[in-house]
Amino acid sequence: MYVVTLTSDPAAPALDGAAVSALRNAWGGGDIRWLATGEAAEFPLPAVPDTFRQAWDDFQQMRIDLNLQPAEGRRKKMLLADMDSTMIRQECIDELADEAGVGDRVKEITARAMNGELDFEGALIERVGLLKGLPESVIAKVLAERIELMPGGTALVATMKAQGGYAALVSGGFTAFTAQVAALVGFDENRANTLIVSEGTLTGEVGRPILGRAAKVEALEQITARLGLSEAEVMAVGDGANDLGMLTRAGAGVALHAKPSVAAECELRVNFGDLTALLYLQGYAREDFAA
Repeated sequence: MYVVTLTSDPAAPALDGAAVSALRNAWGGGDIRWLATGEAAEFPLPAVPDTFRQAWDDFQQMRIDLNLQPAEGRRKKMLLADMDSTMIRQECIDELADEAGVGDRVKEITARAMNGELDFEGALIERVGLLKGLPESVIAKVLAERIELMPGGTALVATMKAQGGYAALVSGGFTAFTAQVAALVGFDENRANTLIVSEGTLTGEVGRPILGRAAKVEALEQITARLGLSEAEVMAVGDGANDLGMLTRAGAGVALHAKPSVAAECELRVNFGDLTALLYLQGYAREDFAA
């Protein structure tokens, strides 16, 4: 048995009951369950329809995300999340680069690295090198003035933890940011790279070993082993090429507002909703949210 989930942007709900009913009828699905009026709905389905991808394309035109997954085991026991452009709206290194006056150059490298066009480690070393000489105090300034949490993140983490789940933040960014974001959102642990500082100034170097794609997979393996969970019990979320390892290994890998090359590798895609879509995918209704 499968479950079809339709979600839209909570800030601009676009889910129409007639459209949901028409899809359910066309596919011979079961009873429709509304998870949030105008925002999220689901229905069971006995098999994967041949027309799924065409329907997905059609609903994308309506700014609605259509996902299909096995019904069994979809409520996960662990969340493994990327940070930049996932749990927060920004890329931290791009914001630091703006303060250093090298924003355009760094943003270009970031975009290419996240789309899988550049080696992540080499791209990170190059970008951090451009930050050499930046006062360490700028990190606090960027956190206070430039960083915005992705909507729905606190509810996602709180709701999964209320059901006994565990939440880990794993980032190719920097511990100076993950520590703050993890504390704000409620993560149980965080892993990231370290910016090297000397006498209150960034040296342009990043600590080794560099946490990239392989390290995110290692986090998945290590944390599940420590908690006695299977990888099938994990929901992972990210947007960049360095997230693909964990996204394809986890029981549910969600490409959130992802680069096209990343989304193409993932079965679960959220292009219009926020992080609450990950709760709807697990069958939580709005009234079930812990925060």
